[in-house]
Amino acid sequence: MTSNGRVASMLHFMDDPLLRDLVEMGKFLGSIDGLGVTDTLGKRGGKAGGITPRAPASQVPAGRKTSPEPLIASEPVRLAVSDRQDALEVRALPVAPARPDPDVSAAEIALAAIRDDIGDCKRCRLCEGRNKIVFGQGSAGAEVMFVGEAPGADEDASGLAFVGRAGQLLTDMVEKGMKIKRSDVFIANVIKCRPPGNRPPETDEILTCQPFLEAQIKSIQPRVIVALGATAGKFMAKTGEPISKLRGRFASWDGIPVMPTYHPAYLLRNPSAKKSVWEDLKLVMDVLATPSK
Repeated sequence: MTSNGRVASMLHFMDDPLLRDLVEMGKFLGSIDGLGVTDTLGKRGGKAGGITPRAPASQVPAGRKTSPEPLIASEPVRLAVSDRQDALEVRALPVAPARPDPDVSAAEIALAAIRDDIGDCKRCRLCEGRNKIVFGQGSAGAEVMFVGEAPGADEDASGLAFVGRAGQLLTDMVEKGMKIKRSDVFIANVIKCRPPGNRPPETDEILTCQPFLEAQIKSIQPRVIVALGATAGKFMAKTGEPISKLRGRFASWDGIPVMPTYHPAYLLRNPSAKKSVWEDLKLVMDVLATPSK
């Protein structure tokens, strides 16, 4: 075959979608050994997500037979793949802390005492423009707790958390997506009063309200917390990273798994992000389905 003929044949070959896909798959399979694998601490090599690698053949004692054995995970793992070839990551799914049969009556009494302690709060400047304190509502025996940023106009008027358009979307996320009644979860915010103009809460305002949110979490003892939006995500994960980097990765609050994700109000403006939130909520449901320690 002439040189021109070989070129024409190659061009015809690459025009075939099936053959082109096979070529790309061959490239991928041939590059697996070069993929970077990280564990939950971000370290390369070693045990990733509870997976123990086999010893190389050179380390097997002479005379001892070897057989191919599958990698065994000591706990559930998640495989997260990004568009970067070096970003294949194996992450262990967190296990919720042991939760004995909750004493719902005791939790309800504790929550009522926290509300009494807040009173007609004047501990920070937000009292000057608020209409109602938004304590939060839901089941005192909730396994899942949602924590948002701050009350909006609808919440400030009603005294209830997440009751506007964003609240309806949150209801759909909980009931249609997670198949949990909204009344069976607990919903609160990082701060209890609406900031003027719906601005983000300032640091001193967050710190003023922090003891009340902490007391709510300790009273309810949820198995998992979902932090909605940048403010709640950074606060609950104790980091300054943007929510785009926090979402999809569990943090911890006193041993309770915390999943930061996008706020429902953000989803109203950016519907394409709903897919990411659904992926985050599926991880939350996996934790709920995993036996406690």
